[in-house]
Amino acid sequence: MTTLTKNYEKASKLVDRDKAYTPEEAIKLAKQAAYAKFDETVELHLRMGLDPKHADQQLRGIALLPHGLGKTVRILVFAQGEGDRIAREAGADHVGAEDMAKKIEEGWLDFDVAIATPDMMGRVGKLGKILGRRGLMPNPKAGTVVQANDLPRVITDARKGRVEFKLDRTGIVHLPIGKVSFEEQKLQENLNAIVDAILRGRPSGAKGQYVRSAYLTTSMGPGIKLDLKAATASSAAAA
Repeated sequence: MTTLTKNYEKASKLVDRDKAYTPEEAIKLAKQAAYAKFDETVELHLRMGLDPKHADQQLRGIALLPHGLGKTVRILVFAQGEGDRIAREAGADHVGAEDMAKKIEEGWLDFDVAIATPDMMGRVGKLGKILGRRGLMPNPKAGTVVQANDLPRVITDARKGRVEFKLDRTGIVHLPIGKVSFEEQKLQENLNAIVDAILRGRPSGAKGQYVRSAYLTTSMGPGIKLDLKAATASSAAAA
């Protein structure tokens, strides 16, 4: 038996599989159960009452985390002319048009978020096979295709901890809420922001129970079931 397996089994014994924990309890437990030598990511996994095969049941949006994700976000902006100037002044790490597109085609991907102005999407769209599979493709629904004068706000949001969420093909949403090293209160506030965004993003075709189950975990740790009522109670959208 490997050390990794032993550590996981030890961490699993801390979790009562038959209990649904409040967010406060789950966060405390997740921190206690983390055993990796690196700073693990705390993750939220939601099983939704949505069918991804139906267009009116698609779920996609963004959540702004008040305490970020504990990492430096590298931002690329596809813009030209006035948009190029605005993006640079707003602090984007990389700004360009055709030159940036060519670098990406050659294998360069040293960025975490890609933003584009509408006039650039004809060129950026040709990068779909490269950016799409990595979740980096600018998209109007995700708020990453914006007019030049809106670039400062979007860049600032990305710096703070802008997280995109999307329903996957199995009807689940996976999201990071921070790092194990974060204070419990900060993780709680990030979790609240995400739950609020998910509830506000309820698609028009949603029927019945919207969120069916929720689990909190860390990169290497066991899943901890959340009490749905408690998890949504602190959200402004829960009313």
